[in-house]
Amino acid sequence: MEAKLIGLGVETFKLALYLSLPMLLAGLIMGLAISIFQATTQINEMTLSFVPKILLVVVVIIFTMPWMMNMMIEFATKVINLIPEFIR
Repeated sequence: MEAKLIGLGVETFKLALYLSLPMLLAGLIMGLAISIFQATTQINEMTLSFVPKILLVVVVIIFTMPWMMNMMIEFATKVINLIPEFIR
């Protein structure tokens, strides 16, 4: 019983990592590109770094939404099907 709960917890953390990874990587890559641009042009405007990262993250969320929804639905279905085992 405890092993199943621990396994479910590990799977929850893995799912959270898988779902957040595309947005984090997109923000990281865009931030690096903007930092290089700011260093070469010596422009230090805060909105120049903030707005493109937010826009890119929103675009990545839109494109990965079907994949994320499928993963969350599969996980929720699995958890709901495990409820009778944990009630016993």
